[in-house]
Amino acid sequence: MRSQPRKLAALMISGLLVTACGSQPPAPVSDSSCGHQLSGAPSEPKSGVRLTGVSQAADCAEVEITNSGNAAAVYTITITSVGSSKEAQSGSQTMPAVGAGQTRKYSVVLGKLRPAAGNTMQVKISQVRSVPLAEAPSFGGTCPPSGARLYADPDPDAAMGLRDLGIHLENCGKRPVHLTGYPQLELLDEDHKPVPEVKLLQASGPPHPLTLKPGERASAHLVWRNTTESDAALNLPYARLRANPGTAPVMITPEFDLGTTGKLTLHPWKKDQP
Repeated sequence: MRSQPRKLAALMISGLLVTACGSQPPAPVSDSSCGHQLSGAPSEPKSGVRLTGVSQAADCAEVEITNSGNAAAVYTITITSVGSSKEAQSGSQTMPAVGAGQTRKYSVVLGKLRPAAGNTMQVKISQVRSVPLAEAPSFGGTCPPSGARLYADPDPDAAMGLRDLGIHLENCGKRPVHLTGYPQLELLDEDHKPVPEVKLLQASGPPHPLTLKPGERASAHLVWRNTTESDAALNLPYARLRANPGTAPVMITPEFDLGTTGKLTLHPWKKDQP
């Protein structure tokens, strides 16, 4: 038994009030259904994902993912708790890959979501991002067949409307990796379609070809301004990234908020110092 009683909060899904247990520790993503009886009617689908219920203990919610594409995909789902008048908190989790044409249900931990004192809390899916499994960034574990891990920082550094996103490459293989200059970038909209109207600029100064020995790393930067001069701001969630022209792509989710500038500057690869 716990030494102190759990603090209870109220939580609603689709208008149904259920008891929320406010001190559950985080748990790993799992198949449905939360280990408890579920309450609440299914929500409307958002990008192939819908909320199908909340456990009576309210330490998790069940989501149903339908992959209508033609390739397996990895989904990152953001669930937001809404207080009496405004959105309070959000929490994101990445689900295991869902095969093409498949529908799977998974549990999502709600332990980090808390309502404001004295308020009820409504849970909703606020954002869905999907990346083809074959293009998912590699952060650890088995080295990719390319012999290199390619990924971006989770979030850009931001100050006074200026955004700076780090791009990283690690030679985790047994052979040298050669970099020719700049990373290759293709910006994509919410449907993973290319957006050619964005101007990709190269930072001043000539790039220098690099060779990374096994275990060595290199970094580059993507820089843009969130300057908005009208209502037609451009927001692009995805980008397809390559270390060199013609190499295997990785899809990242930088959430480019380009404002109305429509410009993004690429900085060349530079070897990381040990």
